Amino acid sequence: MRRLLLLLLGLLLLHQGRCFEFVIDGEWEDETSHLDHRERHKRAILTSEEQEDFEAIRGDDITVKSYKVESRITSRFAHTTVRSSVVNSGSKAQSIGFNVQIPKRAFITNFTMNVNGITFVGSVKEKTVARNLYAQARARGKAAGIVRTNSQEMETFKTEVHVPPGSNIEFELHYQEMVHRKLGSYEHSLHLQPGRLVPQFQVDVYIFEPKGIAVVQTVNTLGAQFTDLIKVTSTKDKAHIVFKPNIQQQRKCDNCTDSAIDGVFTVKYDVTRDSNAGELQVSDGHFVQFFAPSNLSPLPKNIVFVIDVSGSMWGVKMKQTVEAMQAILDDLTIDDHFSIIDFNHNVRCWSEELVPASSIQVADAKKYIQNIKPNGGTNINEALMRAVQMLVRASNQGLIDPRSVSMIILVSDGDPTVGEIKLSTIQKNVKRVMREEFSLFSLGIGFDVDYDFLERIAMENRGMAQRIYANHDAAEQLRTFYSQVSSPLLRRITIQFPEDSVSDVTQNRFDKYFSGSELVVAGKVLPSESNTLTSFTTASASRLDITLETEADTTELDMELAKQQHSFTGFARQMWAYITIKQLIAERSLAPTAVKKRKITQRIMSLAVEHQFVTPLTALLVESEDATERLLADSPRDPKHGCCSGIGGGSASSGLAPVRVVYQPPPWVQMTTMAPPSQAEKGPEEWAQPQQINLVDNDPHFIIHLPRSNMDVCFNIDSKPGHILNLVSDRGTGVVVNGQLIGSKQMHKNKLSTYFGTISVYYQPDGVGVTVSPVSIAMTDDRNNHSFTWGATADIAQDGVRISIVKDSHVSIIINDNIQVIVLLHRVWKKHPINVDFLGLYIANDNQYSPLVHGLIGQFSTEPEVSVSDIHEGVDPLKKEATMEVKGNRLHVTRGWQKDYRRDRRRGSNIYCWFIHNSGKGFIDGHYTDYIVPHLNSFLQTL
Repeated sequence: MRRLLLLLLGLLLLHQGRCFEFVIDGEWEDETSHLDHRERHKRAILTSEEQEDFEAIRGDDITVKSYKVESRITSRFAHTTVRSSVVNSGSKAQSIGFNVQIPKRAFITNFTMNVNGITFVGSVKEKTVARNLYAQARARGKAAGIVRTNSQEMETFKTEVHVPPGSNIEFELHYQEMVHRKLGSYEHSLHLQPGRLVPQFQVDVYIFEPKGIAVVQTVNTLGAQFTDLIKVTSTKDKAHIVFKPNIQQQRKCDNCTDSAIDGVFTVKYDVTRDSNAGELQVSDGHFVQFFAPSNLSPLPKNIVFVIDVSGSMWGVKMKQTVEAMQAILDDLTIDDHFSIIDFNHNVRCWSEELVPASSIQVADAKKYIQNIKPNGGTNINEALMRAVQMLVRASNQGLIDPRSVSMIILVSDGDPTVGEIKLSTIQKNVKRVMREEFSLFSLGIGFDVDYDFLERIAMENRGMAQRIYANHDAAEQLRTFYSQVSSPLLRRITIQFPEDSVSDVTQNRFDKYFSGSELVVAGKVLPSESNTLTSFTTASASRLDITLETEADTTELDMELAKQQHSFTGFARQMWAYITIKQLIAERSLAPTAVKKRKITQRIMSLAVEHQFVTPLTALLVESEDATERLLADSPRDPKHGCCSGIGGGSASSGLAPVRVVYQPPPWVQMTTMAPPSQAEKGPEEWAQPQQINLVDNDPHFIIHLPRSNMDVCFNIDSKPGHILNLVSDRGTGVVVNGQLIGSKQMHKNKLSTYFGTISVYYQPDGVGVTVSPVSIAMTDDRNNHSFTWGATADIAQDGVRISIVKDSHVSIIINDNIQVIVLLHRVWKKHPINVDFLGLYIANDNQYSPLVHGLIGQFSTEPEVSVSDIHEGVDPLKKEATMEVKGNRLHVTRGWQKDYRRDRRRGSNIYCWFIHNSGKGFIDGHYTDYIVPHLNSFLQTL
């Protein structure tokens, strides 16, 4: 699918170089807004023919000295420059064209041209201002060009200049765009079609991602002969992709004079993410928050497929749709519910109600799809009404999970011809009946459908639209779109900031987040004495409520950017403006009143001029240095194509109307007494836990606090790596806490130290388990598996279990508000020859267990009678020795100390205790080997 942006600047340059004559081709916005139905279709047909003979530089007898493309991508924002130097080598004056294909979502920011020493420099102005200036030049016999758009996904910027023989012309075009994430990677495409051999042909793509680049690769559609000519070099946070074929390498064959370079040069990459909280970047007084969590279980889906089977779908369109639906239905899971509505002049339902996506139901639905025979008219309104009613009934009857995602996917190739045919009325009807928790996704096949309408109706109902090309790979296009929305991970996402820290924030509430995509929020940072900006993201997952915290230094990134040779230093400011303008344009298309529309229009024009973006409401005025010669490029909106797509991988909470930014942090942030991440290294002053605790830390040392006796008793467990020790086992409350041992990297003094490498807390009544390791914190149940890293402060709640993670410090697991377990993270130098990362466990003394509780720590919830006598000097003068009587045993004990690392994670605090030798023998019930269990969620067998 391609969209054509045509700038025709027919320029006649006389030998004196002082007089210009321009030819205008195209329509103004106000002239295109009332095109009739036939004219819209006529315009849509032009593009494929125009595209076939596209070439970057046009001319009959010319020499293209150079053609260079450079993209600088910094933090997902790309600035692309296309330069070319051309000479009229012929003996006659002729027109030379400079054509550049750019993505439709990009904004042109400048165009300059030098013709025999006369330089034309561009500047973006409000369209009326630009036209007035242009008209003044035109009145003196000087004119300019106009942009003509159609329904292609790409735009073609075209310039023609008529010059005498021997003339030298230099062209330079700039455009900017945000690189979107789809299906797990960012994709940046450059269309390369020079149309001839070029002595200096070069493409450079520079990527800088402050948090690191996880993977970078190129997608070669130019031909196998160029595979080895694309060079990729990368470091932790930078990558450089270069394509620089010489003239011989550009040839179609050894003796050919035609260029083989004709296609799309695509770079795909993804970034390193150290947490699910997202990436917050601050630069040049602006911030950008990227949010792309992973390792979460998908939410169940309720989908109604609404398929156009009118006569116009006959042939390849229907064949490709059926093929795609077969694959899509196979992708449904048993947790999903679905139905199918097909419509022409009538509306039919495969099933009147949503049904589970069992193998039997899916097989039956595939047979139904296979037997569809397209004919008749198009009744879109009635089909959508039936789809909404189906979802409403299922919701009212409690047939669907309240945390599931409900969506309608509309596939159509034409405008309505039966029933309600007024598009604005259909839009109002759908908006009126759609519930807030439903979303509508629109797929327009071919160019007979009013894509602008499909995009409006989708955006207004928390969805998005996409055009599908009616060709041999239409089925793959349908499947790819479905893949983007088939795995919703989160609902009701809100990204918030502390009060008085930010302003002018873009959309910060999203209806849902899909796996492999990314949500992006940007804004301005207000002056502050603090160098730290914090964000809080709240969302709902499958059975989970999540709050995530992340922070950024407000000065660090600017210092780093200043060191980078090929970074785009103004990326944050431009990205904020880019997102804001895109959202305002979408909001303008949905404006309910003329007054509201005018206000939005003024805001768009102001921002576009300030940030130099050519939009449907601004124009690029290109003028000579003395301002006597002017050219004009503007971008009228095409009534068959929406101006922009949604930003990020989610949908707005109420269409794309502006959402008032909520600045207050979520309640838990104010209620908790845990330290902020900046204090985590030295240890928080106060933890949200009782002071009296039992703990096991280091290799592993147990400390049991006996309140009545006002003493602490210590013992070690000398077991083997891989063994799982039961720490708390309470069948009465259904709580079990186990720890799995890991060994040091090698023996030290003929001894292999062991540590807890995994701590598991399992709550049987809800079937919820929390597994903590030095790498991640996983929360699982019988259907879902969600994983979080130590890289961000977070709060997660599921049923009666709540997890609070403090970044790189500790995690607190609270069950039913009466049992608390805290796991402390110990990290060591990665290259340490002996030590490994490990965990410490801290359990409150006042946890409310049942009388059935046991385990290495749990058994002491009922305090045993303990007496210590015969205290005397020991072998070590610093450690006294004594006799302890406990549980009918007389034990030889030594006075010593062990470490409590809650307040000082590096050195720990000394806790003086009586040490029990031989792995606690005589103090614990039975032998320590009795506490070895087979699985992390295993309860202890009765001793």
